[in-house]
Amino acid sequence: MTPPATVLLVFGRGVVAGDDGYRLTAESVARTEAAVAYVRAHAEVFRRTPGARVVFTGGWPHGPAGMPGPPPGFREAELMRALARDAGLDAYARSAAETRSRTTVQNLAHTVQDGLLGAAEFTAQHPLGLVSHPWHLPRVRLLAARVLGLSGRALADVPVTAPDPVPVRRERAARAFSRIGFLGVRTPEASLRRERALTRAADRIGRLTPRR
Repeated sequence: MTPPATVLLVFGRGVVAGDDGYRLTAESVARTEAAVAYVRAHAEVFRRTPGARVVFTGGWPHGPAGMPGPPPGFREAELMRALARDAGLDAYARSAAETRSRTTVQNLAHTVQDGLLGAAEFTAQHPLGLVSHPWHLPRVRLLAARVLGLSGRALADVPVTAPDPVPVRRERAARAFSRIGFLGVRTPEASLRRERALTRAADRIGRLTPRR
């Protein structure tokens, strides 16, 4: 039997800004609830494992370009962490929030750079848990291999069961782009540099493409 992951990395799915402030999308709520449910299901393992933790990731992923992000306390990961703590997460595990990211690559890289995974070494017996929707997890795994150097049984999928309709073609394209675009990357720093280079290249192509 595969041992449960006692370090979870929870990927956000958006923050909505409205007249009443900032709130999580239903999909972000579902991912938070899935993380809490997983921890509860393995409560005794979490309680007796030093370094067990849940790390929520995300800052202002779907915010309009150039606009300032939410104020401190209302970024994506902070809202997810607050929701999880309200649901009783603190009784089972410590938690942390990575709040600088806008992309999956940044989620992974900044979590490592900020030291939020602690000193854990992830193996088949001590995997890193990835909490997201099933359509997203294959791309997360692909990027985790590039950014974290982890693959196979060193990663454990914690899929969300709530629906999250995403165009199949768009996700297939994103996965193919990630596979090719991040080829040869081996560190968080290199992954961030590559992402910036790819973004600049895409912007240049966009400016050169005639508009109809």
